[in-house]
Amino acid sequence: MEFRLEDVLHSIRPKAAWCVRNGKELEWRDKEQIEPTEEEIEEGRKKLEAKWVADEYKRLRRKKYPSIEECVHAILDDNLEALQVKRKAVKDKYPKPEAPSE
Repeated sequence: MEFRLEDVLHSIRPKAAWCVRNGKELEWRDKEQIEPTEEEIEEGRKKLEAKWVADEYKRLRRKKYPSIEECVHAILDDNLEALQVKRKAVKDKYPKPEAPSE
């Protein structure tokens, strides 16, 4: 996943004032926060990419989970056990990755 400069700036200086032109040219307008260095921007980009990769299981699960309509019908029909079986099958197929140890 390629993240835009705007995405990176929002992640590293969420309340700063700035403008990006043509997807590249950064005009720093904030008087209280310092403009990030190229190294900070690159590190922010790497963190966003790592989070994107780590969250892949969430995107895969979302596509396979029972729909809202199926959930409502399961609740109304008192069939929550079958719903939980479907959800567990999805979780087993797309497990949450272990947190890296530091």
